[in-house]
Amino acid sequence: MTSITTYAPGRAELLGNHTDYNEGYVLAIAVDRGTTLTGQARTDRRIRIHSRELGKTEIVALDQLAAERVSPWSRYTLGVVDQFRRNDLHVEGFEIEVTSNLPLGAGLSSSASLENATVLFLSQAFGIKLEPLQMARLAQKAEHDFVGVRCGLLDQISSLMSRDQHATFIDCRSFDVQHVPLDGRVSVIIANSGVKHALVAGEYNERRSDCEVAARALGVPFLRDATTEMLKSRKNDLADRIYRRALHIVGENERVLAGSEALRHGDVTRFGELMYASHESSQANFENSCAELDQLVETARKTPGVYGARLSGGGFGGATINLVEKGREKEVVKALTSTLPNVSCLVTEAADGALACAKKH
Repeated sequence: MTSITTYAPGRAELLGNHTDYNEGYVLAIAVDRGTTLTGQARTDRRIRIHSRELGKTEIVALDQLAAERVSPWSRYTLGVVDQFRRNDLHVEGFEIEVTSNLPLGAGLSSSASLENATVLFLSQAFGIKLEPLQMARLAQKAEHDFVGVRCGLLDQISSLMSRDQHATFIDCRSFDVQHVPLDGRVSVIIANSGVKHALVAGEYNERRSDCEVAARALGVPFLRDATTEMLKSRKNDLADRIYRRALHIVGENERVLAGSEALRHGDVTRFGELMYASHESSQANFENSCAELDQLVETARKTPGVYGARLSGGGFGGATINLVEKGREKEVVKALTSTLPNVSCLVTEAADGALACAKKH
Protein backbone atom coordinates (compact mmCIF):
# COMPACT_ATOMS: atom_id res chain seq x y z
CA MET A 1 0.00 0.00 0.00
CA THR A 2 1.25 3.50 -0.88
CA SER A 3 1.80 5.79 2.07
CA ILE A 4 0.16 9.21 1.65
CA THR A 5 0.92 12.42 3.58
CA THR A 6 -1.29 15.52 3.44
CA TYR A 7 -1.04 18.83 5.28
CA ALA A 8 -3.39 21.76 5.82
CA PRO A 9 -2.52 24.90 7.81
CA GLY A 10 -4.54 26.71 10.41
CA ARG A 11 -5.84 30.13 9.58
CA ALA A 12 -6.18 33.46 11.30
CA GLU A 13 -8.77 36.06 10.46
CA LEU A 14 -7.26 39.53 10.05
CA LEU A 15 -10.64 41.23 9.60
CA GLY A 16 -14.15 39.91 8.99
CA ASN A 17 -15.54 38.59 12.26
CA HIS A 18 -18.65 36.41 11.77
CA THR A 19 -19.21 37.96 8.34
CA ASP A 20 -18.85 34.73 6.37
CA TYR A 21 -22.25 33.18 7.08
CA ASN A 22 -23.80 36.61 6.43
CA GLU A 23 -22.49 36.37 2.84
CA GLY A 24 -20.07 39.20 3.56
CA TYR A 25 -16.33 39.76 3.20
CA VAL A 26 -13.32 38.37 5.05
CA LEU A 27 -9.58 38.99 5.10
CA ALA A 28 -7.61 36.04 6.44
CA ILE A 29 -4.20 34.38 6.30
CA ALA A 30 -2.98 30.83 6.58
CA VAL A 31 -0.51 30.45 9.47
CA ASP A 32 2.74 28.51 9.19
CA ARG A 33 1.50 25.59 11.31
CA GLY A 34 -1.16 22.99 10.75
CA THR A 35 -2.32 19.39 10.70
CA THR A 36 -0.56 16.49 8.97
CA LEU A 37 -2.15 13.16 8.10
CA THR A 38 -0.02 10.15 7.20
CA GLY A 39 -1.54 6.84 6.25
CA GLN A 40 -2.78 4.49 3.58
CA ALA A 41 -5.85 2.80 2.17
CA ARG A 42 -6.90 -0.56 3.65
CA THR A 43 -8.25 -3.62 1.88
CA ASP A 44 -11.11 -4.03 4.37
CA ARG A 45 -13.87 -1.50 5.07
CA ARG A 46 -12.52 -0.33 8.40
CA ILE A 47 -11.22 3.10 9.38
CA ARG A 48 -8.48 3.53 11.97
CA ILE A 49 -7.56 7.05 13.14
CA HIS A 50 -4.77 7.63 15.64
CA SER A 51 -4.11 11.05 17.16
CA ARG A 52 -0.51 11.40 18.25
CA GLU A 53 -1.18 14.46 20.41
CA LEU A 54 -4.20 12.96 22.18
CA GLY A 55 -2.72 9.46 22.36
CA LYS A 56 -6.11 8.08 21.27
CA THR A 57 -7.29 5.75 18.53
CA GLU A 58 -10.72 5.47 16.93
CA ILE A 59 -11.66 2.37 14.93
CA VAL A 60 -14.97 2.22 13.09
CA ALA A 61 -16.55 0.25 10.24
CA LEU A 62 -17.07 2.36 7.10
CA ASP A 63 -20.68 1.20 6.89
CA GLN A 64 -21.47 2.16 10.49
CA LEU A 65 -20.58 5.84 10.48
CA ALA A 66 -22.72 7.84 12.88
CA ALA A 67 -21.68 10.92 14.85
CA GLU A 68 -23.22 9.67 18.09
CA ARG A 69 -21.20 6.42 17.94
CA VAL A 70 -17.74 7.97 17.73
CA SER A 71 -15.54 10.16 19.94
CA PRO A 72 -15.95 13.94 19.48
CA TRP A 73 -12.29 14.39 18.43
CA SER A 74 -12.68 11.94 15.52
CA ARG A 75 -15.86 13.53 14.13
CA TYR A 76 -13.96 16.12 12.09
CA THR A 77 -12.28 13.36 10.07
CA LEU A 78 -15.18 10.92 10.00
CA GLY A 79 -17.58 13.71 9.07
CA VAL A 80 -15.54 14.26 5.89
CA VAL A 81 -15.75 10.53 5.11
CA ASP A 82 -19.50 10.74 5.62
CA GLN A 83 -19.71 13.67 3.17
CA PHE A 84 -17.73 11.80 0.52
CA ARG A 85 -20.19 8.93 0.75
CA ARG A 86 -23.25 11.21 0.71
CA ASN A 87 -21.88 12.81 -2.47
CA ASP A 88 -21.22 9.44 -4.14
CA LEU A 89 -17.44 9.89 -3.98
CA HIS A 90 -15.92 6.44 -3.69
CA VAL A 91 -14.01 5.73 -0.46
CA GLU A 92 -12.86 2.51 1.17
CA GLY A 93 -11.27 1.74 4.51
CA PHE A 94 -8.05 3.52 5.53
CA GLU A 95 -5.74 4.16 8.44
CA ILE A 96 -4.13 7.47 9.35
CA GLU A 97 -2.05 9.09 12.04
CA VAL A 98 -3.00 12.69 12.84
CA THR A 99 -0.31 15.09 14.07
CA SER A 100 -0.66 18.81 14.62
CA ASN A 101 1.47 21.68 15.84
CA LEU A 102 -1.54 24.02 16.01
CA PRO A 103 -2.54 25.07 19.51
CA LEU A 104 -6.12 23.95 20.17
CA GLY A 105 -8.73 26.51 21.19
CA ALA A 106 -6.67 29.45 19.94
CA GLY A 107 -9.04 30.53 17.18
CA LEU A 108 -6.72 29.16 14.47
CA SER A 109 -9.33 26.72 13.20
CA SER A 110 -7.62 23.45 13.95
CA SER A 111 -10.95 21.86 12.97
CA ALA A 112 -10.90 23.18 9.37
CA SER A 113 -7.22 22.28 9.16
CA LEU A 114 -8.02 18.68 10.08
CA GLU A 115 -11.04 18.55 7.76
CA ASN A 116 -9.06 19.92 4.82
CA ALA A 117 -6.17 17.52 5.41
CA THR A 118 -8.74 14.70 5.42
CA VAL A 119 -10.33 15.87 2.15
CA LEU A 120 -6.88 15.93 0.53
CA PHE A 121 -6.00 12.50 1.96
CA LEU A 122 -9.20 10.83 0.71
CA SER A 123 -8.83 12.49 -2.70
CA GLN A 124 -5.31 11.13 -3.09
CA ALA A 125 -5.99 7.72 -1.56
CA PHE A 126 -9.00 7.00 -3.75
CA GLY A 127 -8.16 8.93 -6.93
CA ILE A 128 -10.87 11.60 -6.65
CA LYS A 129 -10.44 14.90 -8.49
CA LEU A 130 -12.07 17.88 -6.79
CA GLU A 131 -12.08 21.63 -7.37
CA PRO A 132 -10.86 23.79 -4.44
CA LEU A 133 -14.36 25.09 -3.67
CA GLN A 134 -15.76 21.55 -3.71
CA MET A 135 -13.11 20.58 -1.15
CA ALA A 136 -14.01 23.50 1.09
CA ARG A 137 -17.73 22.70 0.88
CA LEU A 138 -17.20 19.04 1.79
CA ALA A 139 -15.18 20.09 4.84
CA GLN A 140 -17.81 22.67 5.82
CA LYS A 141 -20.70 20.21 5.52
CA ALA A 142 -18.78 17.72 7.66
CA GLU A 143 -18.71 20.32 10.43
CA HIS A 144 -22.41 21.15 9.96
CA ASP A 145 -23.73 17.60 9.87
CA PHE A 146 -21.31 15.55 11.97
CA VAL A 147 -19.95 18.07 14.49
CA GLY A 148 -22.92 20.39 14.89
CA VAL A 149 -21.36 23.82 14.20
CA ARG A 150 -23.03 25.82 11.42
CA CYS A 151 -19.74 27.37 10.31
CA GLY A 152 -19.30 29.46 7.18
CA LEU A 153 -16.68 28.66 4.53
CA LEU A 154 -14.07 31.16 5.74
CA ASP A 155 -11.95 28.67 7.66
CA GLN A 156 -11.86 26.00 4.98
CA ILE A 157 -11.14 28.40 2.08
CA SER A 158 -8.44 30.28 4.02
CA SER A 159 -6.70 27.04 4.99
CA LEU A 160 -6.88 25.67 1.44
CA MET A 161 -6.36 28.67 -0.81
CA SER A 162 -4.14 31.24 0.93
CA ARG A 163 -0.83 32.48 -0.46
CA ASP A 164 2.32 33.38 1.41
CA GLN A 165 3.00 37.10 1.99
CA HIS A 166 -0.63 37.88 1.13
CA ALA A 167 -3.93 38.34 2.89
CA THR A 168 -6.75 36.25 1.42
CA PHE A 169 -9.81 38.32 0.53
CA ILE A 170 -12.95 36.17 0.31
CA ASP A 171 -16.30 37.31 -1.00
CA CYS A 172 -18.56 34.90 0.87
CA ARG A 173 -21.39 35.26 -1.65
CA SER A 174 -19.58 34.63 -4.94
CA PHE A 175 -16.66 32.84 -3.24
CA ASP A 176 -14.33 34.89 -5.36
CA VAL A 177 -10.89 34.71 -3.73
CA GLN A 178 -8.27 37.44 -4.21
CA HIS A 179 -4.79 37.73 -2.74
CA VAL A 180 -3.96 41.16 -1.34
CA PRO A 181 -0.25 41.88 -0.72
CA LEU A 182 0.63 42.01 2.97
CA ASP A 183 3.46 44.42 3.73
CA GLY A 184 6.70 42.44 4.07
CA ARG A 185 7.66 44.60 7.06
CA VAL A 186 5.02 43.06 9.33
CA SER A 187 4.66 39.86 11.33
CA VAL A 188 1.53 38.38 12.83
CA ILE A 189 1.39 37.33 16.48
CA ILE A 190 -1.43 35.14 17.71
CA ALA A 191 -1.83 35.48 21.48
CA ASN A 192 -3.76 32.54 22.92
CA SER A 193 -5.56 33.73 26.04
CA GLY A 194 -5.76 30.21 27.47
CA VAL A 195 -9.52 30.65 27.80
CA LYS A 196 -11.22 27.72 26.10
CA HIS A 197 -14.12 28.36 23.77
CA ALA A 198 -16.57 25.58 22.92
CA LEU A 199 -18.51 26.90 19.95
CA VAL A 200 -20.78 23.86 19.88
CA ALA A 201 -22.10 25.04 23.27
CA GLY A 202 -24.42 27.42 21.46
CA GLU A 203 -23.07 30.99 21.38
CA TYR A 204 -21.99 30.69 17.74
CA ASN A 205 -25.36 29.33 16.61
CA GLU A 206 -27.18 31.99 18.68
CA ARG A 207 -25.23 34.79 17.00
CA ARG A 208 -25.99 33.32 13.61
CA SER A 209 -29.69 33.18 14.43
CA ASP A 210 -29.64 36.82 15.62
CA CYS A 211 -28.11 37.85 12.29
CA GLU A 212 -30.84 36.02 10.38
CA VAL A 213 -33.52 37.76 12.45
CA ALA A 214 -31.90 41.15 11.72
CA ALA A 215 -31.74 40.50 7.96
CA ARG A 216 -35.41 39.50 7.87
CA ALA A 217 -36.40 42.61 9.84
CA LEU A 218 -34.44 44.81 7.42
CA GLY A 219 -35.99 43.06 4.41
CA VAL A 220 -32.65 41.93 2.95
CA PRO A 221 -31.52 38.39 2.11
CA PHE A 222 -28.38 38.69 4.27
CA LEU A 223 -26.72 41.42 6.33
CA ARG A 224 -24.21 41.71 3.46
CA ASP A 225 -26.98 43.61 1.67
CA ALA A 226 -27.44 46.22 4.42
CA THR A 227 -25.49 49.43 4.98
CA THR A 228 -24.79 51.25 8.22
CA GLU A 229 -27.02 54.13 7.05
CA MET A 230 -29.93 51.76 6.33
CA LEU A 231 -29.48 50.06 9.67
CA LYS A 232 -29.37 53.31 11.65
CA SER A 233 -32.52 54.55 9.93
CA ARG A 234 -34.33 51.40 11.13
CA LYS A 235 -32.93 51.36 14.66
CA ASN A 236 -36.30 51.96 16.32
CA ASP A 237 -37.81 48.95 14.52
CA LEU A 238 -35.29 46.48 15.97
CA ALA A 239 -34.76 45.03 19.41
CA ASP A 240 -31.56 46.49 20.90
CA ARG A 241 -29.66 43.19 20.83
CA ILE A 242 -30.61 42.47 17.22
CA TYR A 243 -29.64 46.01 16.20
CA ARG A 244 -26.22 45.71 17.81
CA ARG A 245 -25.56 42.30 16.24
CA ALA A 246 -26.38 43.74 12.83
CA LEU A 247 -24.30 46.87 13.47
CA HIS A 248 -21.24 44.68 14.09
CA ILE A 249 -21.67 42.65 10.90
CA VAL A 250 -22.50 45.57 8.62
CA GLY A 251 -19.64 47.63 10.06
CA GLU A 252 -17.27 44.67 9.80
CA ASN A 253 -18.01 44.23 6.10
CA GLU A 254 -17.22 47.91 5.59
CA ARG A 255 -14.00 47.52 7.58
CA VAL A 256 -12.88 44.57 5.43
CA LEU A 257 -13.37 46.56 2.22
CA ALA A 258 -11.55 49.57 3.68
CA GLY A 259 -8.81 47.28 5.03
CA SER A 260 -8.24 45.66 1.63
CA GLU A 261 -7.78 49.09 0.08
CA ALA A 262 -5.39 50.10 2.86
CA LEU A 263 -3.23 47.00 2.28
CA ARG A 264 -3.20 47.54 -1.48
CA HIS A 265 -1.79 51.01 -0.78
CA GLY A 266 0.69 49.72 1.81
CA ASP A 267 -1.07 51.64 4.61
CA VAL A 268 -0.53 49.27 7.54
CA THR A 269 -1.27 52.03 10.06
CA ARG A 270 -4.78 52.48 8.69
CA PHE A 271 -5.28 48.73 8.64
CA GLY A 272 -4.30 48.55 12.32
CA GLU A 273 -6.87 51.22 13.20
CA LEU A 274 -9.55 49.10 11.54
CA MET A 275 -8.47 46.07 13.60
CA TYR A 276 -8.92 48.03 16.84
CA ALA A 277 -12.32 49.28 15.64
CA SER A 278 -13.33 45.70 14.89
CA HIS A 279 -12.47 44.60 18.41
CA GLU A 280 -14.42 47.48 19.94
CA SER A 281 -17.46 46.39 17.93
CA SER A 282 -17.02 42.79 19.10
CA GLN A 283 -17.05 44.06 22.68
CA ALA A 284 -19.99 46.43 22.45
CA ASN A 285 -22.16 45.02 19.67
CA PHE A 286 -21.55 41.34 19.05
CA GLU A 287 -20.56 40.53 22.64
CA ASN A 288 -18.25 37.71 21.59
CA SER A 289 -15.20 39.00 23.43
CA CYS A 290 -14.28 38.36 27.07
CA ALA A 291 -12.25 40.15 29.76
CA GLU A 292 -9.05 38.27 28.91
CA LEU A 293 -9.20 39.12 25.19
CA ASP A 294 -9.96 42.76 26.03
CA GLN A 295 -6.91 42.90 28.30
CA LEU A 296 -4.68 41.48 25.56
CA VAL A 297 -5.92 44.05 23.04
CA GLU A 298 -5.37 46.87 25.56
CA THR A 299 -1.81 45.65 26.17
CA ALA A 300 -1.18 45.58 22.42
CA ARG A 301 -2.50 49.13 22.06
CA LYS A 302 0.05 50.36 24.60
CA THR A 303 3.00 48.38 23.19
CA PRO A 304 5.37 50.04 20.68
CA GLY A 305 5.53 48.27 17.33
CA VAL A 306 1.94 47.01 17.29
CA TYR A 307 -0.15 48.39 14.41
CA GLY A 308 -3.43 46.77 15.45
CA ALA A 309 -5.02 43.98 17.46
CA ARG A 310 -8.40 42.30 17.79
CA LEU A 311 -9.94 38.98 18.73
CA SER A 312 -9.63 36.39 15.97
CA GLY A 313 -11.94 33.46 15.36
CA GLY A 314 -15.33 32.83 16.90
CA GLY A 315 -14.52 34.62 20.13
CA PHE A 316 -15.78 33.81 23.64
CA GLY A 317 -12.16 33.03 24.51
CA GLY A 318 -9.44 31.85 22.19
CA ALA A 319 -6.92 34.33 20.82
CA THR A 320 -6.13 37.83 19.66
CA ILE A 321 -4.34 38.60 16.43
CA ASN A 322 -1.70 41.33 16.43
CA LEU A 323 -0.13 43.01 13.41
CA VAL A 324 3.41 43.88 14.42
CA GLU A 325 6.39 45.69 12.97
CA LYS A 326 9.09 43.17 11.97
CA GLY A 327 11.93 43.10 14.47
CA ARG A 328 9.66 43.98 17.42
CA GLU A 329 8.21 40.48 17.90
CA LYS A 330 10.16 39.59 21.06
CA GLU A 331 9.16 42.67 23.01
CA VAL A 332 5.52 42.35 21.90
CA VAL A 333 5.43 38.68 22.93
CA LYS A 334 6.95 39.63 26.29
CA ALA A 335 4.28 42.28 26.86
CA LEU A 336 1.42 39.97 25.87
CA THR A 337 2.59 36.98 27.92
CA SER A 338 3.01 39.25 30.95
CA THR A 339 -0.62 40.37 30.75
CA LEU A 340 -2.26 37.16 31.93
CA PRO A 341 -0.94 33.93 33.51
CA ASN A 342 -1.79 31.43 30.74
CA VAL A 343 -1.02 33.37 27.56
CA SER A 344 1.07 31.71 24.86
CA CYS A 345 2.09 33.36 21.62
CA LEU A 346 2.61 32.09 18.10
CA VAL A 347 4.64 34.28 15.75
CA THR A 348 3.86 33.67 12.09
CA GLU A 349 3.87 35.23 8.67
CA ALA A 350 1.16 34.80 6.07
CA ALA A 351 1.77 31.28 4.73
CA ASP A 352 0.69 29.15 1.79
CA GLY A 353 -2.58 27.26 2.00
CA ALA A 354 -2.88 23.48 1.74
CA LEU A 355 -3.22 23.40 -2.04
CA ALA A 356 -0.08 25.47 -2.62
CA CYS A 357 1.79 23.32 -0.09
CA ALA A 358 0.65 20.16 -1.90
CA LYS A 359 1.97 21.48 -5.22
CA LYS A 360 5.40 22.12 -3.72
CA HIS A 361 5.94 18.49 -2.69
